[in-house]
Amino acid sequence: MDANENDPQTDIKYDPNRLLDIVIKKLNLKNDAALARTLEVAPPVLSKIRHGRLPVGATLLIAMHEETGLSIRELRDLMGDRRNKYRISTVHFKPK
Repeated sequence: MDANENDPQTDIKYDPNRLLDIVIKKLNLKNDAALARTLEVAPPVLSKIRHGRLPVGATLLIAMHEETGLSIRELRDLMGDRRNKYRISTVHFKPK
């Protein structure tokens, strides 16, 4: 039997909508537009995240952390992101 088999956290699939909904509820906001104003991002950013066209970036996670007081790990867990390591492509650092 796997140690994580009974852990309810392992049942959560990657879903950034869940993260956005929980942050809205925690901050007592009405909708995505109010969340966008609070996080100082353009409303289309949240729409693109909800529709799977844009990932939740580090800047947005930091803004959520600052507004909610939840740790980055807690925020990542809320959307089902279980990665322990992040790899950055070396292509990003090469001059064009």
